[in-house]
Amino acid sequence: MTSQVLRRPYRREGEEKRRDDLIAAAMSLVAEGGPEAATVRAIAARAGVTPGLIRHYFQSKEELTHAVYRQVMEAMTHEALRAAAAQPQDDPVGRLAAFIAANFRPPVMTTLLVGVWAGYMHLGRNDPVMHDIHEATYLGYRDRLQELIAALPRPADPARDRREAIACNALIDGLWIEGGSLPDNFDRGELLRIALDGIGAMLGVRFPASAYSDLPDRKTHA
Repeated sequence: MTSQVLRRPYRREGEEKRRDDLIAAAMSLVAEGGPEAATVRAIAARAGVTPGLIRHYFQSKEELTHAVYRQVMEAMTHEALRAAAAQPQDDPVGRLAAFIAANFRPPVMTTLLVGVWAGYMHLGRNDPVMHDIHEATYLGYRDRLQELIAALPRPADPARDRREAIACNALIDGLWIEGGSLPDNFDRGELLRIALDGIGAMLGVRFPASAYSDLPDRKTHA
């Protein structure tokens, strides 16, 4: 999902694509049948490679699992930041609205990503690496959200901004989980409207009408 500033050598590009293909294969299997469905043999079959080739890119099944979870979590933050950055720097309300909205459209809110997140979430209890990935990506997302909140035209109050970032993140997470798990149970744009209305009320700001307009179809299974 990230853009390339420098062109990698051809061989390196091929290796990165093969690695990405393996991660994508594991993601789809976890979303379909849970972590137990993502065996080395099944991942290799889905990616169209031999099981032995996976060892060339990942030293163990656990390392591949960590790579999948990290990619899912980091990609969501990246997409939200990319949306915010597309708005004018001198429009903090618009930038926050764009950050929020990115969580309620593909490629962030899909049954695939929610399925992978749900499948791996419990592993952090017994896997220190998974715990560290979850902690780092959660705090990274929340810190970026807090920075956007702090930029709003209000008196400075870091403690308040922290509390509000925690609360706003919780609202976004809850709606994202439900929307990705039960996409056919919500109307077009309904979850985004709830998120913007709720966060606007918490922060005491009014988001522009444009933040609510041209909403994508929430019934996305990709």
